[in-house]
Amino acid sequence: MNHLSISAGVRGIVLAGLLGGAMMPASAADWPRFRGPNGTGISNDTGVPVEIGESTNLSWKVEIPGLGNSSPIVSKKRIFLQTASDDGKERLLLCLDLASGKQLWSRPAPGATAHTHKKNTLASGSGAADGTRVYMPFWDGHRLSISAYDFDGQHAWTCELGPFPGGQHGAGHSPIVVNGKVILANDQDGMAEVVAIEADSGKIAWRLPRQPYMSSFSTPILLEQAGAAPDVLVTSADGVSGYDVAHGVEKWKWVWESNAVHLRTVASPILSQGMVFFSGGNGPGARHAVAVNLHQKGTGSVPKLAWESRKDFPYVPCMLNRGEYLYFINDDGIAGCYVAKTGEKVWSNRVPAGKVTSSPVMVEDRIYAFGEEGDAVVFAADPTFAVLASSRLDEGVMASPAVADGRLLVRGQHHLYCFGSKETKQAAK
Repeated sequence: MNHLSISAGVRGIVLAGLLGGAMMPASAADWPRFRGPNGTGISNDTGVPVEIGESTNLSWKVEIPGLGNSSPIVSKKRIFLQTASDDGKERLLLCLDLASGKQLWSRPAPGATAHTHKKNTLASGSGAADGTRVYMPFWDGHRLSISAYDFDGQHAWTCELGPFPGGQHGAGHSPIVVNGKVILANDQDGMAEVVAIEADSGKIAWRLPRQPYMSSFSTPILLEQAGAAPDVLVTSADGVSGYDVAHGVEKWKWVWESNAVHLRTVASPILSQGMVFFSGGNGPGARHAVAVNLHQKGTGSVPKLAWESRKDFPYVPCMLNRGEYLYFINDDGIAGCYVAKTGEKVWSNRVPAGKVTSSPVMVEDRIYAFGEEGDAVVFAADPTFAVLASSRLDEGVMASPAVADGRLLVRGQHHLYCFGSKETKQAAK
């Protein structure tokens, strides 16, 4: 294993608000939705080891039945993810113990076989939790739904959202929970909407049509505002919009006019330096990233484009930020560091990860990324490029990792891995 020293400039995580940096996680203990608190992909946990591998800092490893790209979420020391049976005729919501990986319970949901992209599965949506219930999206091959369960596995409700034909890629939508509502961006080929469900009852609070183009799978985030309720930010091939949580009113919108071919948004957006960053792409290799300044207005009250790039940035993996800089690893395994405010490239280097679909995570001052063939690489979140460690798992990784209680959770093709300190390994016994 290659382990290089961290450069002198990498010391601690910059904690800042929206104007100065990322919205940082509120709790080190939970990872309650896709990409963690507010979709940042950032954890302020300590104790996650730099070096990880099958024989290095592995606390536990458990087999996950069937197949799925659903990324693990964590709430109150419980892990939640979904999978599809080998024959595709059933979906399963799994609940595991964080300390040991022991399965606490599983709950079935109906399913059928359906066409998906070769990198997708029948169980790719990730759940969201509010500390009381977990809300899991299911695609049965024909229709979308969200089901709610308490942490003991008792079914609370199921809300049917209607047809999802699947199209070229299949499904892969993930909800968020905010102010007592479960919110999902349901962008399909030819139909798009944002849906809010009452978390207590499962009844639809509101659903608002959007301009449809290509199916997109970007998960919403929140824009916090002083003295006001947060806006729900939704990105797609159409652009980015801000919605009122309570009533579903579209408060503002930036139209992505330069996205002439309507590239899909799969990666979720992030916030930094008063801007929202997101990207689109397609199978042939087109890539297009934009930075929209939420505090500079163009015509009327519309936010203003700060910069855009048609190269380097990822299509499927999500971006990260630390201080003044954006970091990423793209689909081809090239890591990058850019100045957030200007889009200026600081560095771009290939790392030993191969092709990448999983989104990276940042812990303290380092970034963990996993390749489709099982390659794992850790590099510094620093304007000076440095690979800190590299290794290889026994299986490929398509889902995105989670971080909770000093543990790094990685879902491989057949297993869920937990990496941590010696203390977490002892706790697993």
